[in-house]
This record gives sequence, C-alpha cells and structure tokens, in this order.
Amino acid sequence: MFKIAPSILSADFGQLAEEVRRVEEAGADQIHVDVMDGHFVDNISLGPAVVAALRRSTRLPRDGHLMITNPLPYLEPSARAGAGHISFHIESESDPRECIRRLRERKLGVGVALSPDTPAQRVVELVPLVDMILVMTVYPGFGGQEFLAYTLEKIPVLRAAGGTGGRLDIEVDGGIGPSTIRDAARAGANVFVAGNSIYGRPDPGGAVRELRELLRRIGP
Repeated sequence: MFKIAPSILSADFGQLAEEVRRVEEAGADQIHVDVMDGHFVDNISLGPAVVAALRRSTRLPRDGHLMITNPLPYLEPSARAGAGHISFHIESESDPRECIRRLRERKLGVGVALSPDTPAQRVVELVPLVDMILVMTVYPGFGGQEFLAYTLEKIPVLRAAGGTGGRLDIEVDGGIGPSTIRDAARAGANVFVAGNSIYGRPDPGGAVRELRELLRRIGP
C-alpha cells in the first residue's frame, strides 16, 4: 500500500498544529519528523519535544528519522515522546543490531536509513530484522534539494531481499514531488516523504491529494 508522509521540516513551525491538521484532513498517512544533531549532518532540527507536541495535535503515526551520529541514547526519549516508528542511519556510530533490539523492546516500528552513497548491500542482512528501509534520495540534512535518480537503483535490490510477502516498507525521502513520485513508486518504493512539494505549496492539503492521485494511477 502506498503511504504519503509529509515532512514537517518544511512546515511553518509557528503554526505547526494547523499545518499538520491540513495534511491529516487531506489523507496523509503519517507525519515525518527529521531529527538532526548538527554533527552527522550540517543542520540542527527537531527533537523529542516536538514529537510529544505532535502526539497532542494529530492521530497520525509519527515517523522519526534520526540523522544523528550516535542514535542509541536518543531511542528511549523518542519512544517516550510518542514516536510510532524510528529510523536510524546505517552510517551512524551506533551498533545497528543493538538499536533494532532496543526499538523492538519498546514495540516500535524499526527502520534503517541509507544515505545516497551507501550501497543497498550494506543493509541487506538487516532486512529480515526491520520493518522499513529508508532510501535517501538526496543527501541528508536540508530540504529543497534536487532528487538523485540514481538512488532508485537500490530499491529493487532491497525489495528482493524483503521476499515476496510484501511486509517490507521502502521509504524514499528527498526531492519527492509530482515529477518524481511515480518513478520512485515504479522502482518499488511504497512510502513517500514529501516536504517542500507539500508545505512549499499554498495549499498543502491539495498537494497531498495531488500526490495521492498520481499514485492511484499507478496501482495499489
């Protein structure tokens, strides 16, 4: 099933509750929360306090993306704040299997993220242990970047590693909008993070509906 995950990194933080309400009413499936530490990537962004505020503002699942050097100490605070799903980067310094174990203990959804230059083979052995692989289609850290089409080549490899049951979600994040979402879907992605293409529009709800219609034309 296709899922649309608006990224609040591109939202107006001065009216965040309203920004989230608009995309929820338009049929978004989850809210994507980018957490950056200024070290793993050259930017600092949201944290557990914002996740907790979102829990009071929306019933949609909160999809936390930890772009931080050592995610392990941040898993528990993120879980307590109300994240329903957390992805950490395979390029980080934390032991990925320990991160997965901690998240499973909290009964949270588990994802592993890959930066553009990281090959799919780096995470193939972890696929049976997680719910999602997040394929970065731009370099992590800032919104509004140009979509890197070559990153889609990883998706068939990951989809094959997930087997034929269709359990594995493959999320794409970066430069996703009307001109790129169909290529990502045809490559095998089923979760689409969109920031500027939703919150950079005068009508974020209308932008969600447009992306949904584009996906509908492809299939389930």
